[in-house]
Amino acid sequence: MAGTLFVVGTPIGNLGDFSLRGAETLSAVDFIAAEDTRVTAKLLARFEIRRPLVSYHEHNRRESGEKIIARLLAGESCALVTDAGMPAISDPGEALVRDARAAGIAVESVPGPVAIATALAISGMPCGRFCFEGFLSTNTSARRAHLLKLQNETRTLVFYEAPHKLPHTLRDLLDALGEREIALCRELTKLHEEVMRCTLTEALAHCAGVPPRGEYVLVVAGAEPVTPEPLSLQEAVAAARESVASGEAPAAAAKSAAKASGQSRGEIYRELTRKQA
Repeated sequence: MAGTLFVVGTPIGNLGDFSLRGAETLSAVDFIAAEDTRVTAKLLARFEIRRPLVSYHEHNRRESGEKIIARLLAGESCALVTDAGMPAISDPGEALVRDARAAGIAVESVPGPVAIATALAISGMPCGRFCFEGFLSTNTSARRAHLLKLQNETRTLVFYEAPHKLPHTLRDLLDALGEREIALCRELTKLHEEVMRCTLTEALAHCAGVPPRGEYVLVVAGAEPVTPEPLSLQEAVAAARESVASGEAPAAAAKSAAKASGQSRGEIYRELTRKQA
């Protein structure tokens, strides 16, 4: 019988955020697949967990993933962890989870801190609806194409970024999206946690004077919704006529067209029936 792959969330900065269930899971599995075994070793030492570690990261995921799947199929249990946060979110663990499910291996979640949700919660930006865009490509043309597709996105945008690439990313955001509000969230849950709320232009000026440090989550305001021009009476009647042609009753078509256009239902109905006569 195949074993189970546990997807275990780890602290994004403060080790005190590690859950009791997370620690219990790491203590109970046969082995742990870690992005960086040195980072995970520190976590295990902090909680006095002694389990074997195997390396699983972007550069060895195919070879290492095959070995992990083979061990799971042989009945062993494995905990998948990343350096910080939930595995598989902008992380090669996504491939291991997919392969495990394809092989019929049980996959269970052991939730932990997530930088996306943490940054949104303290950013002060609208977070009822948002788009997570992860890390932008290092290829200039790919980055530009990616950002241009987001020009009209009205939901809040969330990106991950490394400190050495932050100024370039801010410039690309400004060029592609225009002036926007942004929250630069750095070193989340750590001693020097900081959230800077400003415009993209102000963020660029700040980076010019203060070199960025630590990992960043960028929370960027979405585009202002575009309010469509209201339909004229003639356009509303044309829309109602299409609905009638599709089988809708004239009264119902006039009501729907009035609601969509703001025009008078009675006027739409009169014009609609007069043209039908």
